[in-house]
Amino acid sequence: MPTRRYVIGAAAVACGAALTGCAAGKPGPAVVPPGVKGKVIAQTADIPVGGGKVITKWKIVITQPSAGVFKAFTASCPHKGCAVGRVADGVIHCPCHGSEFAADSGKCLKGPAEAPLAEYALKVEGDGIVMV
Repeated sequence: MPTRRYVIGAAAVACGAALTGCAAGKPGPAVVPPGVKGKVIAQTADIPVGGGKVITKWKIVITQPSAGVFKAFTASCPHKGCAVGRVADGVIHCPCHGSEFAADSGKCLKGPAEAPLAEYALKVEGDGIVMV
């Protein structure tokens, strides 16, 4: 018969493992790449509705999932770190292994990636898209 200490310890380990599992697949806080915070990194006219643009200099992908709504995500695929290649029809595509992500949320739509793309905060100032 197991002791009460053993049962309580095993329960604590199981709870910790469960909480760790719940956190899997959720991105941590997105850290804006050095040198980009507060800068205009794209023009709104350069980001098509339903599409986007990869800013290779800072490894950021900017999307416009619906008219006037702009989003920014890391351009590094969480599967193997490849740079995402293109954005079309509301989907961000990774050319390396075929992973796909939602242009409005960064959510993984098709693997082998399992985690979403980390999202960055941005704001629109006039015609410019600025990282905050």
